[in-house]
Amino acid sequence: MDYLKKLSSFILPYKKFAILNIVCNIFYALFGTLAMVSLMPMINVLFGEGKKVTAKPVYSSANSLKSYLEDSINYLITTTTENHGSQRALLYMIVLIISLFLLKNLFNYLALYYITFLRNGVLKDLRNAIYKKVISLPIAYYSEKKKGDIIARISGDVNEVKNSLLAILELVVKEPLTILFAIIAMFTISVKLTIFVFIFIPISGSIISRIGKSLKKKSNRVQSEQGIFISTLEETLGGLKVIKGFNAEEKFNKTFINSTERYYRFSNTLLNRQNLASPTSEFLGIVTIAILLWFGGSMVLIDKTLSGGAFIAYMALAYQILTPAKEISKASYKVKAGNAAADRVLEVLDTISPLEDKPNAKQKETFNSGIEFQNISFKYENELVLKDFSLKVPKGKSVALVGQSGSGKSTIANLLTRFYDVNMGSINIDGNDIKDLTTYSLRNLMGLVTQDSVLFNDSIKNNILIGKENATDEEVIDALKIANAWEFVKDLPNGIETNIGDAGNKLSGGQKQRLSIARAVLKNPPIMILDEATSALDTESERLVQVALENMMKNRTSVIIAHRLSTIQNVDEIVVMHKGEIAEQGKHHELIAKNGVYKKLVDMQSFE
Repeated sequence: MDYLKKLSSFILPYKKFAILNIVCNIFYALFGTLAMVSLMPMINVLFGEGKKVTAKPVYSSANSLKSYLEDSINYLITTTTENHGSQRALLYMIVLIISLFLLKNLFNYLALYYITFLRNGVLKDLRNAIYKKVISLPIAYYSEKKKGDIIARISGDVNEVKNSLLAILELVVKEPLTILFAIIAMFTISVKLTIFVFIFIPISGSIISRIGKSLKKKSNRVQSEQGIFISTLEETLGGLKVIKGFNAEEKFNKTFINSTERYYRFSNTLLNRQNLASPTSEFLGIVTIAILLWFGGSMVLIDKTLSGGAFIAYMALAYQILTPAKEISKASYKVKAGNAAADRVLEVLDTISPLEDKPNAKQKETFNSGIEFQNISFKYENELVLKDFSLKVPKGKSVALVGQSGSGKSTIANLLTRFYDVNMGSINIDGNDIKDLTTYSLRNLMGLVTQDSVLFNDSIKNNILIGKENATDEEVIDALKIANAWEFVKDLPNGIETNIGDAGNKLSGGQKQRLSIARAVLKNPPIMILDEATSALDTESERLVQVALENMMKNRTSVIIAHRLSTIQNVDEIVVMHKGEIAEQGKHHELIAKNGVYKKLVDMQSFE
């Protein structure tokens, strides 16, 4: 029940399928029991043990329902035997049994038919929910988590939840009802024999329960280890050049083998524990059946308190309890495994993002006056990366942030785009703290070009359209021209429809970066953030792109994080960073004249 409660929000949209499944399972259990009970009159016909009833029975009250049904069947058998012979009576009983088994299997199919929509619907919605959560969580979340573990949760764990949904309905509805109806029928045949059977059921149940006690913990270990080796695979594919370049194949191979070896051991333990359930429950069931044969047989042969037909029907019902009992033990293990998987999935879904919009967050549609960093401080872990940093960027002006690696330049870009939140101080746009704006409207004001050109395994056109979904082909081509990318795109086999491969690996570094710039150009935002946008380019590509960037930044507010100082000589203001603080500030010629930190950086890059 706790498991169903966890998933209730995903199950409720498909509750009609769950209800139909339960209704069909009720009829399945009912007709399954009646099919076994119908063996009794058939055997009585075969051996001539049936009670002869020549007068048509009359229904009087619910208390006499059992007698009325027995007398009705015996009346049918008696009249049929007298009028048409015992073979005709046997044929009627066979037709009755076949009809009941047909109905039983029809409702079994319908129950499975309806549960399919529930299971696959929950699977779809869970995957959609976890994917939506994955893309909404802050970047900081993934610096602590392995990507492969997230992939394992969205694939393997969600699938485990789907499988356990069928098991839980079998555990709660189908098999218990089958057992319940069978027990009711057994009580109607012989109270004494049924009480005798019930002495052994608690013993069997306690043994099976002990087998599955630690299953959830073992299942969790298996699923966690699956996340580890998927992470290793994902990291290997992402860093294949480095692995091969440093001849580190054997090292990574050992890491992967160690993980799969642990997965192998954990899986063996888990599956062997699961596999023990079925033979154990079957053996305990057969022991119960054997005791029944001895005790019930004496009631037929010695005490004469039970007919042969009633005893065989009773044995069939007892065996009918055995199968669902086995299924319940299997299902309980599946539910435990599904419970562990659900915990892992819900752990991600229940993660609260510290960057979620406030309930009263404002939509910011326009950019009017400027950006202001007010006494901001920030740390990723313990050490401050920015210390009491303040800066104003008026609308239409370009500001370049320069400094050695680790001085906090890129952190400012991450904070302005709100990939992270400041620890102290505030960042304001037009006087509004960006924490008071919706993240969507904030980022809608900005274009971003990063040092690592992030492209997707799709066409050039679709990569550019991320900047503006409804742009025409002409607008895409214009953006490519501004970014000096059209010169190579027009020569590709399919032009803008050319697929660029995984992470754009069919293109050179310079070509990829120019596509990233074209994407930002197409978006045409009022604020442009360039995070070392030309650092990956060769000299010729840099020259082409620098012209494009300067054209793009005209009359546009720009924050430029620069490593190559040759690219920022014409900006309105240069801010020199040192250990998270502003060391110098001014125009290029002013800073050169100061002969300070900036001049040293320029001299190191050997240009006047």
